[in-house]
Amino acid sequence: MASFLVPLSFNKLDLKDYLYNVYNIPVLSVRSFVQQQRVRQDKPNAKLPRARRWYRARSIKKMTVEMGKVDGMGGGSFVWPKEEEDLEQWDKKVWDAAQAGQETENERLGPGAAQLPPTDRKTMAEQAKALLEGKLIWRPSWRDYGRPREVETATNINAR
Repeated sequence: MASFLVPLSFNKLDLKDYLYNVYNIPVLSVRSFVQQQRVRQDKPNAKLPRARRWYRARSIKKMTVEMGKVDGMGGGSFVWPKEEEDLEQWDKKVWDAAQAGQETENERLGPGAAQLPPTDRKTMAEQAKALLEGKLIWRPSWRDYGRPREVETATNINAR
């Protein structure tokens, strides 16, 4: 018997097929169980905790497998393979950067983002300080195109 934590979209056939094709383990039976997490007030580790905001963490799916006997594997005992140490061939750095970017976007656009303090206040304060200290020179963001002029000066509306 072996127990696995699997994604919620995984079904019994997926796990059975995975174990057979990857580890060459015949599976006799699979039991699955979706465990709901308890309801809490507010998200854990929230930056701005608020009362009366209920939150339930994502459910966990567990699957228990009864394995058949495999020649050379000690009668169906499952042993996890060694964990890879060099993750460069799977672009680990790119994955980590994408995860970090996605987390910041989720914070910025996710539920409760309106209650977070604005991030541009700090940069505006830094700009104002630099202007007062003379490190920056203020320039207007608009462009002067000279005196305004009338486009349709000689138009006679009543003429036929």
